[in-house]
Amino acid sequence: MSTSIQIDGFVKTLIKSGVITKEQAVDAHKLSRQSGKSMSQALIQQGYATEVEVIEAMAKYHRMEYIDPMKTEIPERVIELMPQSIAREKNVLPFEETDGGLKVLMSEPGEVDLIEELRFILNRDVTVALATRSSIAEAINRLYGQQEGESADSILQEFTDTKIDFTETVDDDMSGGDDGDDENSAPIVRLVQLMINEAVQLRASDIHVEPFEDRVRIRYRIDGVLTQRDQLPKRQLGAILSRIKILADIDIAERRRPQDGRIKVSVGEKELDLRVSIIPTSCGQSAVLRLLDKDNIKVGVRQLGFSDTTFKKFSELIKRPNGIILVTGPTGSGKTTTLYAGLNSLNRPDRKIITAEDPVEYYLPGINQVEVKHKIGLDFARIIRSMLRQAPNVILVGEMRDQETVSMGIQASLTGHLVFSTLHTNDAPTAVTRMIDMGVPSYLVASSVVAILAQRLVRTICPKCRTKYKPTREVLREAGLTQEQIENSTFMRGKGCNSCNKTGYRGRMGIHEILMVDAKVREMIFANASSMQIRDHVVANGMATLFQDGLEKVMDGYTTFEEVYRVAKKTEADEAR
Repeated sequence: MSTSIQIDGFVKTLIKSGVITKEQAVDAHKLSRQSGKSMSQALIQQGYATEVEVIEAMAKYHRMEYIDPMKTEIPERVIELMPQSIAREKNVLPFEETDGGLKVLMSEPGEVDLIEELRFILNRDVTVALATRSSIAEAINRLYGQQEGESADSILQEFTDTKIDFTETVDDDMSGGDDGDDENSAPIVRLVQLMINEAVQLRASDIHVEPFEDRVRIRYRIDGVLTQRDQLPKRQLGAILSRIKILADIDIAERRRPQDGRIKVSVGEKELDLRVSIIPTSCGQSAVLRLLDKDNIKVGVRQLGFSDTTFKKFSELIKRPNGIILVTGPTGSGKTTTLYAGLNSLNRPDRKIITAEDPVEYYLPGINQVEVKHKIGLDFARIIRSMLRQAPNVILVGEMRDQETVSMGIQASLTGHLVFSTLHTNDAPTAVTRMIDMGVPSYLVASSVVAILAQRLVRTICPKCRTKYKPTREVLREAGLTQEQIENSTFMRGKGCNSCNKTGYRGRMGIHEILMVDAKVREMIFANASSMQIRDHVVANGMATLFQDGLEKVMDGYTTFEEVYRVAKKTEADEAR
């Protein structure tokens, strides 16, 4: 080293083994001092060494054991020795029971205070082995989690386990109101942060804080299904809500009206936006925090779960110079993700893309996004009228929610723009009659709409515990599968494991039906044909319904019959096939 800087011992080990150069060590040291990060984080961030190489060098220098928890089976009785909240908050993992003690995995060797804290909390002697931060986090996510049908240890109980007096600031005289704890007290701050961290670890899309007469229920929506996580004393409601409101920059004194806000948080390496919605109920204010993860929209059109036929049609549609492409489905059916995937594939320097959204959920680089603000009269129709003067190639309208918005969208499509939008309908054919019901003339609908994509989300079978099985005759008969289809199918289901919280499902994919507005469909719209007549025609001409697309994914082993029946109904057109 040509300079007088003090280099950590494990860095010398990396240099000796040829993993990094002296120059790289000096550069990482400068970054470490400027950013306040540890030397190990700086080396990994700069890409000079991998996480595994850094931890192995640390283990070698400190004469400690290096362990990969993902390659070792850890008994459940060992996992139960440490509360889940401590494991997640401190990023430590119980690994092995020793003689009267416990071996834990950590990613930093010199955290003496943390080791002493663990000894105090667990009332055991603690020895340490090293593992990478990411492998510890992944193992925690895999090994901890709520068992289906059982109530998991509550967050409150875990706080009690860690010797924190959770009720230290409670005024019992206020137990019936919303003014219980001080929202800035350490336990409340940690509780709200723990809720957010745990929701991210469990891949939840929403956190629900719901007040009842004698308790506060906390639920997470994981893969589209609500799961109860905790029940807290009613007296904690006021402090929890105040803390959430402070983070979201919402007026904490307002309790009678609905309120909305946003929170920006960092969980590990992830930066998340939380959309906060608070409404007054008969038992107090109820809050829903929607977790918006930017990684969720970094998907291409190919990753949406389209069948080959639908993928080909959708890819051709988004290349059109003009027309309206509608995506329909209920709230939470993945419409925004589908639209953003389409926009991402069109987002090139030679195209101008403008969106009108209420609110803007994800910020996309290279795209002009405008947020609806009803308080100042900035609604969808006004934004569309203004954006047409910006000479865009592609327009996204968050939702066709009234006659004026639909009319402006149609006007934009007829003047040479490609328009993407969403509509809340149960299936693709119903979208046509819905627009006409809004007061739009049928000839305008027929001449502007080029395709309607309806979609739902089904849970996919957990890849770690999926296994083949043979459905009963009754199930196969109800689904209407032919003998040939049955013979060529691979039916799978999940047994339930720690990775999927014993549910048998992990992740979601879309099922779709796409209605192409051809000359015949256009004639039917002109003639004010019913949605049922339009459906019968397009199904007879080869359109796969939501139910049929779902069955295809069941036969390919991606999901189960139960999931398809949960989100899509069997129509008369399906029966007739």
